[in-house]
Amino acid sequence: MNCTIIDQIDAIDPQQWNRLSIDGNPFLRHEFLAALEHHQCVGERYGWIPQHVVAVAANGQLLGAMPLYLKDNSYGEFVFDWGWADAYHRAGLAYYPKLVTAIPYTPATGPRLLIAPNAPWDQVANALIDKALELAASMKVSSLHWLFTNAQDSYHLEQKDLLTRMGCQFHWHNHNYEDFDEFLAQLSSRKRKQIKRERRHVSDAQITLKVLHGNEISEAQLHQFHRHYHGTFYRLGGYATLSEAFFAEISQTMTENVVFVLAHYNKQHVASAFCVRGKDTLYGRHWGCDADFNSLHFEACYYQGIDYCIRHGLKHFEPGAQGEHKVSRGFVPTATYSHHWIENEQFRPIIAEFLQREQQGVRHYMESLNEHLPYRVNAEHSLSREQQ
Repeated sequence: MNCTIIDQIDAIDPQQWNRLSIDGNPFLRHEFLAALEHHQCVGERYGWIPQHVVAVAANGQLLGAMPLYLKDNSYGEFVFDWGWADAYHRAGLAYYPKLVTAIPYTPATGPRLLIAPNAPWDQVANALIDKALELAASMKVSSLHWLFTNAQDSYHLEQKDLLTRMGCQFHWHNHNYEDFDEFLAQLSSRKRKQIKRERRHVSDAQITLKVLHGNEISEAQLHQFHRHYHGTFYRLGGYATLSEAFFAEISQTMTENVVFVLAHYNKQHVASAFCVRGKDTLYGRHWGCDADFNSLHFEACYYQGIDYCIRHGLKHFEPGAQGEHKVSRGFVPTATYSHHWIENEQFRPIIAEFLQREQQGVRHYMESLNEHLPYRVNAEHSLSREQQ
């Protein structure tokens, strides 16, 4: 087995890459990662420079891979370490560059150690990790980070004496609901009325919503969606790193995975939401609108997604990072994990102590939110780490 670094994913055959244990996660598909590179959504412009680790057998068969990026900033990671960077700066040290194993601009839990079926999992995983650490040492970066790891990868990385960080998101879980009304029936009366009222605001305004997959959206609709997407980042002072050409490509190469929610008012396309569908999970990613319509954000970004999961038999809906307002709408606190190698021996114990205190705070935060879930019977809607 030979481990090497590649600077573009097109160096790997798409079929071989997609055979790896990506666990139905659409963001790990070759098509998604390649589209990011094809349209300069990653690269030097935004400080996500591909340094993917691949393990190849003597016969040329791909045994494993790990998406890896050299970063000169912390934008688009959603595991916030700007405080660490500031501490390094005040100490006269450079925090950037660093290496990050993550899906750019995507706070979605999934595998990061991608292993071929029937390959020796531990052996290949160790080879990928060791190669990344070797690269980190040769590049003299400050740190190496694995973000939003699944349970299997987290367990393996914890054995490597890496620092573990815990976060919190809000996910919805499908308890085999027949329809949206059955989901509502599980909520307390007050929360059920709240959701019905919010949905009624949208329908009373005579706003109609349409759900389209990638091959169903027109060029004009895609252009309008991208205008909405770009406008949201412009208003919030962020960077709209994903180009219209990127969305056009994945709409064709990942047709069934790409889901658009389009809102129309007076025959005008006034708002858009964008989701990506995996094997058993819908991921809410982006939203934008032309005007402020009462509750339209909740309808397009949450209730349409819940309804889609019920109709298509998906088990989970992850609508993105942060937002405890999601709890009253049926989303439950769910732990996320990342793992960190810190090169500096003085900063490593300081960061470790911070992470320990932070984890205690996150656990307390989640416990307090779990006491206020909107479900009539809360216990069955709690999600342990082992169930993620």
